[in-house]
Amino acid sequence: MIPKIAITVGEITGVGPELALHCVNLPEIHSRCRPILYGPSQAIHRIGRQLGLRSDVEIRCIGDLPENSLSPGHFNRTTGQASFDAVDAAIRDAMLSPQSADHVDAIVTGPIQKEAWNQAGILFPGHTELLADRTSTEDYAMMLAGPELAVVLVTIHVPLADVPSLLRTDDIVHKIRLAANVAKARHSRSPNAQDRLPCIGVCGLNPHAGENGMFGHGEEETIIAPAIDQARREGFQVIGPLSPDTAFTPAMRNNIDVYVCMYHDQGLIPLKALSFDDGINVTLGLPIIRTSVDHGTAMNLAWQGKANPQSMLAAIEAAIDFCQHRAAHDNR
Repeated sequence: MIPKIAITVGEITGVGPELALHCVNLPEIHSRCRPILYGPSQAIHRIGRQLGLRSDVEIRCIGDLPENSLSPGHFNRTTGQASFDAVDAAIRDAMLSPQSADHVDAIVTGPIQKEAWNQAGILFPGHTELLADRTSTEDYAMMLAGPELAVVLVTIHVPLADVPSLLRTDDIVHKIRLAANVAKARHSRSPNAQDRLPCIGVCGLNPHAGENGMFGHGEEETIIAPAIDQARREGFQVIGPLSPDTAFTPAMRNNIDVYVCMYHDQGLIPLKALSFDDGINVTLGLPIIRTSVDHGTAMNLAWQGKANPQSMLAAIEAAIDFCQHRAAHDNR
């Protein structure tokens, strides 16, 4: 069965639409899935004409903004509402019964402009929180992944000063559990897979992972280490708390399949340094499949045909792989 993949184009005045059009025009994508674009159809067609990209593809028109009301790189509350509505519609279709004509098997999201969502009065800080709300998911995690590195985040879009008070042992244990299945899959593709078990590395919060209580307020000793101990009792191969400044060196990456990081930038800085062009975002723990690009709207490049489509392409291919894995599991 060829899966139906909903691709939301994201902020229409950013690079998302052209990346989506580029990818859905590739023969290798059409041979593996049925891609459906979600977004303002007039604007998508305009961008396609401007860049010489075929736009006679399947589009579910959401928030059809008049094409002459838009200019590249200039978002507003109307474009923010349109990108939100597209994601909302894709989630709704993914939650439908597979027998429904509008059902989609997975969602791939293009980059949004969070400021535009805020201008539109949307309270969700990003895709992940919206997905969790609409699917009634309490235990979920954001994972960012590239060929060399995968990171699962304990806290996401919160101020750095709030992170210590938000860390909970049981939440870290759950993030380790969610990372475990991904660790198995990545381990199976590792060149030294035969020499070790799938491994999860858990980062400390403070410099040098607290240096045995010298730095910080005991977060490693009282919150993070107990989570690691619990995960080990459950049978997971876990190391840590790791000193964040050495956790991502090549030698460490050779022995760790997935990292659990305490806050957003702890995981995303090394991930984007290593896989800026081909990194992807995956929401773990949802009842639906969702992948995403791992970059922003790049307003300075919008509608010029200069943006690199590799992250979008990787996100679509990952969504297809997840669909095939789920189908194989369901058929057992």
